[in-house]
Amino acid sequence: MPMPPAELYAVLENAYGDLGWWPADNIEEMMTGAILTQNTAWSNVERAIAGFGGRLSARFILECDTDTLAEIIRPAGYYNIKAQRLKALMEWYAGYGFDPAHVEPIPTDRLRSELLAIRGVGRETADSILVYGFGRRSFVIDAYTRRLMHRLGHEDFPAEYEEQRLWMEQRLPRKLTVYNQLHALIVEHCKRACTKRAPLCGQCVLARHCAMRYQ
Repeated sequence: MPMPPAELYAVLENAYGDLGWWPADNIEEMMTGAILTQNTAWSNVERAIAGFGGRLSARFILECDTDTLAEIIRPAGYYNIKAQRLKALMEWYAGYGFDPAHVEPIPTDRLRSELLAIRGVGRETADSILVYGFGRRSFVIDAYTRRLMHRLGHEDFPAEYEEQRLWMEQRLPRKLTVYNQLHALIVEHCKRACTKRAPLCGQCVLARHCAMRYQ
């Protein structure tokens, strides 16, 4: 029987510990990172954030000329598109006075719908912002999650994002710390061992539970 997500969480946490996600100094930097990380490696995001030179804020992004902003975030790739997406996201945040306290009373479902209505904010980005920016329970699904669930033998894992998210949430304690940490742990494990090509099964802490291990 495939390893349940709750047990997966326990095993991975024991192996990797608290990963301290999301690496950002504040909500505005976290949201910026959520846009910049689309279709690129995190190392490129770090270079782009460093390019702000300590000026990173929602107000700066909105007041900055689009071409100048694009040049700042160039290391993250797709910089012209991402500059526009950053401005759209921060314009939304401006509606709350750039204050997380004003976001706090908004129900999670409504907040998620608002984020998804922003051009360039997809479901993975929206859920990342909800969990790591505003402390809401909305499990983040990504390619690493799909890979791991497939290799662990979860044949009932759905094909569509919303169903995948609900599938995970139904099998986990409804705790923000679990949502936060498990997503980070899955990413870490897939980067270290359960790689897309030539996975390192010999050093995988999940090897004895993996349906693909012996194929």
